[in-house]
Amino acid sequence: MSALLAAFPAALRTDAVEVAQAMPVARLPATRPFAVGVEGEPVVIPYRLYNPEPTSAVVETLSPTQRTMLACLYTRHHDGHVRQRYLRRVAEEVHPWVAPFVVQLVGEYVVEIVSAVREYLVGIEVPGSCLRLVYGRFARENRAFLDLTYQRAASYWDCYYRNLYAARRYYPAFDVLDSLRVAGREISEYSVTEA
Repeated sequence: MSALLAAFPAALRTDAVEVAQAMPVARLPATRPFAVGVEGEPVVIPYRLYNPEPTSAVVETLSPTQRTMLACLYTRHHDGHVRQRYLRRVAEEVHPWVAPFVVQLVGEYVVEIVSAVREYLVGIEVPGSCLRLVYGRFARENRAFLDLTYQRAASYWDCYYRNLYAARRYYPAFDVLDSLRVAGREISEYSVTEA
């Protein structure tokens, strides 16, 4: 359970406990967590989860925030179809703690998920939008993570998608990552510290 609690900022700890208790027991332990910052606070998110999905009856007992948190965790599921289904539930949520779960998907190998992220995050290109502000702050705070995600996307493009996307710039991951970098550069130091 502690691995799941560390995936969210401390202010959400009580909600995280409820979410972790709602999740069925994992068949295997979570793998290789990754660490990022969320508004100055470190969080450690499992790379892959092996928990079966909870029943709809269990999900209905959770608050809206807890449902979003649950969906964030299931974007880390070992099954790509499950990750994509839960991405749909969180992608348009404008909470700083959602951003690392969505951005992580850009550096993964399932192009359908990467394309879905691109579709959902189109709002980051709108100057002054809440989505641009939240993801811009995340990008600014986590430059090394963005660089690593870019490298992963480049590797997957080169190995699997070079024939489908003849030019790298057409691969949707690069479009998302470039938009994140631009949004991150536009966030002033003042707005990052005042959030």
